[in-house]
Amino acid sequence: MTVLAFVSEAEVRAAIPQVARHLEGGGLLAHPTETIYGLGSRPREQDVSLLARLKGRPQAKPFLLLVSSRSMAERYGLVFTSCASTLARRFWPGPLTLVLAGGKGKLPEALRGPEAGIAVRWTSHRGMMTLIGAIETPITSTSANRPGEATAPGADAIVEAFRGAVDDATLLVLDGGMLGSLPPSTVVDCTGARPRLVREGAIPFSELHATAESLTR
Repeated sequence: MTVLAFVSEAEVRAAIPQVARHLEGGGLLAHPTETIYGLGSRPREQDVSLLARLKGRPQAKPFLLLVSSRSMAERYGLVFTSCASTLARRFWPGPLTLVLAGGKGKLPEALRGPEAGIAVRWTSHRGMMTLIGAIETPITSTSANRPGEATAPGADAIVEAFRGAVDDATLLVLDGGMLGSLPPSTVVDCTGARPRLVREGAIPFSELHATAESLTR
């Protein structure tokens, strides 16, 4: 089956074994988040490369990681500065993506951005948090669309947009219902001496700045 219901707790639990097998076999995943639908994979070089080809995204533009806890991010070698820790305590789990140093030898270098960090978010989507915790590995993520196109709002639109990958069973779709046109996560670069706002999204800059006064745009 290429589309799995993923709304109720029972549906999430039922989907986990099939998703785990699919990802372990190198397959890709379309999934809901607390903001928009995403496309993802396990954090392995060959899987990330396959995801980039499906997305039609330049290899130099990295994806982010979804985790189910701060400890999972630290287990993969990501480093929390004092400010990153402050922001994580205030806004995680939630729609805040932090770009962190570290991860050498534990995460694909293809995930590393121009600032030499890796973007990570502790997702607040209950189903994805449960799934990621159950398989005990982060899932890479990028918006469920091709460059220049609108993000797919639901499973039907994802199937239509990526029909070839769905038909050949490369892409497994988790149907979390319609998400609408929600703003993406806010992104903060915490690799330097001072945190820097990369993208303002679901969490406004003013709210971030009130938590971490050294934050700059």
